[in-house]
Amino acid sequence: MVGRRSLSLVDFLLEHKIITEDVANEIKEICSDEEGDDLGSILIQKKIVNKDTLNLLLIEAFKNGILLLEDIYRDFSIDIDQFLTKFSEATNTPLVDLYSIEVNYSLGAKVGYEKIAKIGALPYKEDDLNIYIAVKDPFDIAVQDQLQRLFRNKLIKLEIANPEQINKHLHNIEKSESVKDLIQEIRQETKASDDVNESSGILKLIELILKTSIIGGGSDIHIEPTETSCIVRCRIDGMLKEIFVFDKDIFPPLSSRMKLLANLDIAERRKPQDGRFTANVMDRTFDFRISTLPIMTGESIVLRILDKSKIMIKLEDLGMHPENYKKFRNAMKAPYGIIFVTGPTGSGKTTTLYAGLNAIKNVKTKVITVEDPVEYQMNLIQQVQVNTKAGLTFASALKSILRQDPDIIMIGEVRDHETLKIAIEASLTGHLVFSTLHTNDAVSAITRVVDMGIEAYLVSGALVAIQAQRLIRKLCPHCKVKTEINEEVKRDFAKFLPDQYQFYKPKGCDKCMNTGYSGREMVSEVLVIDDHLASMIARGESKEDMLEYALENGFVTMFEDAGMRAIAGRTSIEEVYRVAKS
Repeated sequence: MVGRRSLSLVDFLLEHKIITEDVANEIKEICSDEEGDDLGSILIQKKIVNKDTLNLLLIEAFKNGILLLEDIYRDFSIDIDQFLTKFSEATNTPLVDLYSIEVNYSLGAKVGYEKIAKIGALPYKEDDLNIYIAVKDPFDIAVQDQLQRLFRNKLIKLEIANPEQINKHLHNIEKSESVKDLIQEIRQETKASDDVNESSGILKLIELILKTSIIGGGSDIHIEPTETSCIVRCRIDGMLKEIFVFDKDIFPPLSSRMKLLANLDIAERRKPQDGRFTANVMDRTFDFRISTLPIMTGESIVLRILDKSKIMIKLEDLGMHPENYKKFRNAMKAPYGIIFVTGPTGSGKTTTLYAGLNAIKNVKTKVITVEDPVEYQMNLIQQVQVNTKAGLTFASALKSILRQDPDIIMIGEVRDHETLKIAIEASLTGHLVFSTLHTNDAVSAITRVVDMGIEAYLVSGALVAIQAQRLIRKLCPHCKVKTEINEEVKRDFAKFLPDQYQFYKPKGCDKCMNTGYSGREMVSEVLVIDDHLASMIARGESKEDMLEYALENGFVTMFEDAGMRAIAGRTSIEEVYRVAKS
């Protein structure tokens, strides 16, 4: 349903005789439908405007106060950042991207969060004469007057910014204000004692950071000092989001306490350190893997959240395409050979391997893994932690594992020729081997293994199957809106586009933190190495020829898998191209 303020644009068009009263009533009736198109799409479909004139119309409407930026973002089929760029050029208004600069939160804190939030403005930097403020409407005289009264001692320089960016930073200030008492408690404890062990305030803050990240569905927590502050970000659905911003004096006690939890050296700030600790958060046990790295402004700390409940996930619950699931499940029944799972870092390869091992482990089978690091501890499986300092590498661990009479071996990652050679030899001598590689697609894994120095005839005899995968963001079911696709997309989707279809795009609401997405699911492609493909590998045939053969024999590509999810309304076209288009 289109907002009431946006409908005033229809009245504006009627008043200036651009449309008739009948057309205006028809547009308003379409806009009243909750499942209807946005107003921008309707105006274009009715041929009242094209995309270029729509931008010009919206610039005038915004400049004259008919529409707010929020209305344009919600009710028109245009990119808000592109609109702001055109508006800035047309009106000579400075434009600031708040995601590409460091915002000085202390400026807003000085005058109080409630005051600047009520205005909807964000002071983000200052110099000797001026204070620079990001606003949603630089032509609003009332806003200018209010800001000048708040910052009496300096000239104000207004710059327009994306409302979503302003709201996000204001939300960060609000969260920082909400923990003001806790921050004060930490400062008092730090002054009273140098012993970070005795600070209960810092433990409460760590618990708050962990809890906020876990509730938000985060996978990693980044704690980073800057020149002016301490920023806490969380990776949610593969994207980093700021969740807290503190003054910089909070970082030293925070980092020291986190190092203590993981038994790291709190005095060592010049070298990277790695560790882990376990904590109960909301009555659930989580492991946290911690990594520290010296940077110019101090130390960067990253925590990987390891949810123990995830290791119990079933292979069928990973969300694989039915055809791909059947192929992968059958491949795991092979008596010997090697199965590769490929994809970039953070694509869920380890989760897939654990789910696969969970599906086939039993008391009759000896399963040994070699990992760096061991992320989750599993029953009925012997897990070896790589320790390079002690001389326990992937290759040396594998040699020892083969003397332990295993049936199934899982190698966390094949990084070098020696490890790969031992893995291939193990797979040819009666062992089923699982491992991971970093390649863009399934067929590329074949050429990668050959390029790493393994003879083609050995590769052809060892390979059972290759799964390439990615994680794609799912559209928020509460706020996704209908959208149309262009001719280029139709051409790319031609092979699997049904006669009746409807695509959706993200919008953003409170339930998805205004991202338009909520959660992720796997998209994949599974290449089974049959006799013909094995002979092609042994003969050294090209990647293109192998792919052509696979497609002729029912190979479902990752792009097709992702595309089918977009057709089903689970993800957006943008995500399909971002994640799966090679």
